[in-house]
This record gives sequence, C-alpha cells and structure tokens, in this order.
Amino acid sequence: MKVRISDGATDEEASAIGEALAQHVRDEVEVYVGDADSPAVVRDRPTTAGSASPAGRPDETDDDLGPTDREYALWDEIEDIELGGPEKYKERLEKQGKLFVRDRLDLWFNDEGTSSSSRTQSDDGEDGILFEDGKFANFDSWHPDSPEVEEGNDDRLPGDGLLTGAAEFEGRELHFMANDFTVKAGSMAEKGVEKFLRMQQRALKNGKPVLYLMDSSGGRIDQQTGFFANREGIGKYYYNHSMLSGRVPQICVLYGPCIAGAAYTPVFADFTIMVRDMSAMAIASPRMVQMVTGEDIELEELGGPDVHAQQSGSADLVAEDEEHARELVADLVSYLPDSADEKPPQTEGKPPLKSPEGIDSIVPQEPNKGYDMTDVIDRVVDEGSYFELKPEYGKEIITAFARIDGRPVGIVANQPAQRAGAIFPDAAEKAAEFIWTCDAYEIPLLYLCDTPGFMAGSQVEKDAILEKGKKFIYATSSATVPKQTVVVRKAYGAGIYAMGGPAYDPESVIGLPSGEIAIMGPEAAINAVYARKLSEIEDEEERAQKEQELREEYREDIDVHRMASEVVIDEIVPPSTLRTELENRFAFYEGIEKDLPDKKHGTIL
Repeated sequence: MKVRISDGATDEEASAIGEALAQHVRDEVEVYVGDADSPAVVRDRPTTAGSASPAGRPDETDDDLGPTDREYALWDEIEDIELGGPEKYKERLEKQGKLFVRDRLDLWFNDEGTSSSSRTQSDDGEDGILFEDGKFANFDSWHPDSPEVEEGNDDRLPGDGLLTGAAEFEGRELHFMANDFTVKAGSMAEKGVEKFLRMQQRALKNGKPVLYLMDSSGGRIDQQTGFFANREGIGKYYYNHSMLSGRVPQICVLYGPCIAGAAYTPVFADFTIMVRDMSAMAIASPRMVQMVTGEDIELEELGGPDVHAQQSGSADLVAEDEEHARELVADLVSYLPDSADEKPPQTEGKPPLKSPEGIDSIVPQEPNKGYDMTDVIDRVVDEGSYFELKPEYGKEIITAFARIDGRPVGIVANQPAQRAGAIFPDAAEKAAEFIWTCDAYEIPLLYLCDTPGFMAGSQVEKDAILEKGKKFIYATSSATVPKQTVVVRKAYGAGIYAMGGPAYDPESVIGLPSGEIAIMGPEAAINAVYARKLSEIEDEEERAQKEQELREEYREDIDVHRMASEVVIDEIVPPSTLRTELENRFAFYEGIEKDLPDKKHGTIL
C-alpha cells in the first residue's frame, strides 16, 4: 500500500503513520512525503497473532478458522472508500479550515467529542456510530478493480459523496446525513439521493431525530437524469422534510455554501446552525444572480451567516467553528424529545443564577423606561439553562429554551431594551415559529409580557405587520401545551393577545405589582380621548395639572390590581416568589389535556 502525505511532514510523523497503517492492512506500507519519488518509510504488516485491527476487523488468532483473503479484500475496499475523494480536494479542506467528513463524524460521535487530526484508514474512533448504510454506493462506477472502470480513471465517487447511518449523540440515538465535499463538492446524484431518502423514510417510521451535516453544492447537473424530477428523486427530500416536520426534530448544520436545492434542507429543518467563515445558503449562486439580474455580489453578502442570522431569520444560531457547532447542538437536543410521541427530557433542578428577590428592583414602574428582560429571566430559570434562539433577529422579542426546576420550557418574552419591546413584523414571525415548534414537541410555554403592542407606521404595514401579527396570535391560540403568562409590566393593545393573555387559554395569568393591561398606554389614551378638552385650557400650568390628573386616573383604571379585582387575571404575586409560583404551576399542569376543534387544519400558517 502506498500512501502520500503532505510536504513538510517530519520523519517521526511519517514513521508513525506507516506504523499505524501497517497494523491494519495486509500489504507492505510505503509512506511518501510530498512529491518524493522514493518512500521515506517502509513498514511490513505484523504477522503476530492478536495484532491491532481496524474497527470491526477480527484480530488474527491461532485458531484453524479465521478471515480469508476474501474478507481481507473487502476490508481493503472499505479502507479505500473511507479515504474519500481525490487527495487534491482533501488538501483544499485544510486551506478552508474544514474537516474531512469522516473526521467530522469523529468529532460528533466518538466518546471524546474530538476529531482526529487526519484519517488515512478506518480506525476505532467512531465509537458513537452505530452503523453506516450505502458505503458501497456507486462502487462499480469508480473503483479501479471494477470491470466497468476504464484504466487510469481517477474520478473517485466513494459513497456517491454522501454518508448516512445511525449514531449515538449525547446519549441519544439519531439518524445522520453528512456530505463528503471531496466528492464532487458534496453534490447529489442518483445513488446519494436514494441514500438520503431512505434515511428520511426510516426516521418517519422509527421516530428518532435527524441530523443533517450539510456541505453540498446541490444537484450534480451533468448527471441529473434519474434523480431530479423522479417520483423518488431529489424533490422528494422536501416532501419528506414536510412529513417529518413536527414528527421528529430535524437539525441542520451548514459547513459550506449550500446553493439552490441544497439550501432547502436547512430552511426545512426545525433548527439551523451556520458556521462562520464557512457556510452560506442562497437560492442561486452569485454567478447565477449576475446572469439573471445583473447584480454583482459576493456569496457572503448574498447568503452568509450574518444575512440569515440578522435579516432573513433563516439561521437559528451561528457557530464560530466546527467544535462550537457541535456544542450548540449538544445543548439544543437536551431540551427536545426524540419524537412528538414523547415528553421533553427533564433534569435535576437548579436554583436560578441570581436571586428572585431582585426582580422588583429590575422592573421600572414607569412604562416607558427600558431595562433588560434577561435580568428577570436569570432570576426565574435554572442556572445555566438559558438557551436563546435567533438572538440577532427580531431582537424586541426573546425566544429561548430554559428549565424551571429541571423542566424544559420555551420562553417568549418582550425585550424592553430593544425598541421599547414593541412587536415588529420580524419579531412576530420569529415568535410564531418558535411557539409552533415548542407545541409540536410538547415543550410548555412561558410568556413574559412587557410590550406597548404591535408597532404602527407605513413601513411596518409594508413589512406585513398584520399578516405576521396574525400568525403570532394564531400560534398562541392553537398551542395545546401548558402555558403560563406573566404580566411583568405593560400589556397594551393586541400585544396581550399574542403574549398569551386571559382569552388565549393559558393555565394561569399572573401579574407583578408593576403590571398594566390596557388598549393603549396613558399618553396615547389621553391624546386620543381628551386632546380637544385639554386644548381648550389656555393656562399652561392648569393644562399640565389636568393632564397629570387624567394620566393618574387612567393608570389606576388599567393597574394590575384592578385587573385582579375584576378577576381578569388569576393572581398578583410578589416578584420574589415568581420563580416558586412558576415551579408549582408548571408542575401542577404538566399533564393537562387540551383539544382543538375537529378540523383538518387551520389556514393561518
């Protein structure tokens, strides 16, 4: 066996590689450094019984029966397949700061959660991979030993550029799909499409999550016959995504530019993580955009992580590197069940990061004064459990997972530190999608309300405030998971409707002493009702005094005490007891059953 390693490798490194390979192959191993014509190291395969072997390969023994040349030949074929595409493409990965796909699988699924620095053969690092399917896909079309391959052909297509199988991740079993970018830039063709579809269809049947590790340039255009428009072709991906939606969690991590058809998998997934300085997604490449529109644009500006995290909302999170992406997904899955048939996993409860006794000091009495809602959340949820999604998109609403006494909850909270907590179109859409996802996977909802309501103005009308606000209200209305609503401070206009108000079937609506519920705030109300009468008062001091009296009367009318007196809300609680109140209420209503009207589905989303 001849192996060529990168130029600049030391003698010690070449010797170590040769020694390792010699443990796993039948042939003599020659290690060449760079473009050298003669090997730097030559190693014979050990012949002693019980020598080390690749993953799954039997050790040699002194028994009469054992592996034959036929089996060893199969192991050699497997080792060759696992080398991936042509070496020149593997060298490009290093320049791009990306891992080879099998090293990526080591990072995700081996016991240590760390990747090997290089891979030249099958090894025993993939402890978490339960099995791989389709390793020999397209084998006859590229392997040198196949009678169908012309001599000298170097067009390697191992696995047809896609790895699929099942694995253990953070103690959970899941399906995985991972593109091999060294094979035709991770593009998809007939056999790879078949593997992808089989994985999805099996996930539908067995109800276990799907992890997509995407690094694909899309469909292989020069081989599109047989997979593009077929009933069981690449178009079936998105049909299966739709069927899987709400059935099992689908999580997608992007490692490269995913263009055209490849870009639909991340947007169909429940959660999408993009890796900075590596990934992008767009309906068409910059070259195609220029051909169609004349626009000259770089891929990063067209569909990079910042575009989708801040402007389109298509990316839930942005990872700084490959290791960070894994960490984010490890945190994410801890809140999710394996399927819609199960409850989300619970953990041992922890006290909040900060004392609940500080809540009342954080929330200003003045309705138009800003503060950071995360300071309240830190005093309510278990320490270290806060996990925000889409933090850079629609910032005036927070959507996050957290735990309260070990129970996962989905938090929908207004953020007064951003645009006074008014609800803009992008935030309304973000909240609606988050609520819909939580409801699909039986994650209870906590609403923390402090909003002047939906934003008004010509621009937000153009941006579909009514249409997207409708989706927010619809999602809250249709969610059948336990819901707890806290009126933290102001709850004005239709904001209280979207934020789980009394009419929206929450299990409880509780208020803090700073709470107010009204059609509109005092300033707007006085201007709407008393503007003419006030304008008739000529003396400025008298007019200001009258205006203050009206303001105080109005605030008394909308105060949370009035709402509790009229049993509009269930209870007013001292802020320092809010954590305990929520613990008890989520625990008590954990198994509540809610029914929707008998219908096929609504028409809003």
